[in-house]
Amino acid sequence: MLETANVRLAVSDDGQRIIKLLKTIAQWMQGHGINQWQYLLSGGDDNEILEAVKHQETYIVQSDEELIATFTLSNTQSEWDRHIFGESNEEDSVYLHRLAILPKHMGKGLGKEILQWIEQNYSTDKNYLKLDCVADNSKLNQFYLANGFLYLGETDQHSKYQKKL
Repeated sequence: MLETANVRLAVSDDGQRIIKLLKTIAQWMQGHGINQWQYLLSGGDDNEILEAVKHQETYIVQSDEELIATFTLSNTQSEWDRHIFGESNEEDSVYLHRLAILPKHMGKGLGKEILQWIEQNYSTDKNYLKLDCVADNSKLNQFYLANGFLYLGETDQHSKYQKKL
């Protein structure tokens, strides 16, 4: 699917489109009984999302000008990362946040392709890609395990994963 799509760094004009996409996905998850990202529906993280765009950490995936996915890669620990992973040596890890795919494109392998794109195209001297997700979202947890991530345990009802880059 990525062969017909364009992956690029988001620019400031993309910020509101990204927030709208994330809220659409959060609404979809809520409607499907998935307990994840509900805080986004009330504006939680809007400023953090816009700051990540401003700091050139957020990417978008477009197909025919339609925003179909987004993800954020940070070379520094956020407050949330410190809470979940603990104070760590930031020099060894990149943190993946808000990997999100428009519902009509889910289940087509796009998530796997995005993870492969990160491994092949993201230039870093870091050793690991780390992420977390809600522990009771079994489908998402299986997705990360199936894509080569190592389960590191659970903190505050969130599963922790890492993958060697």
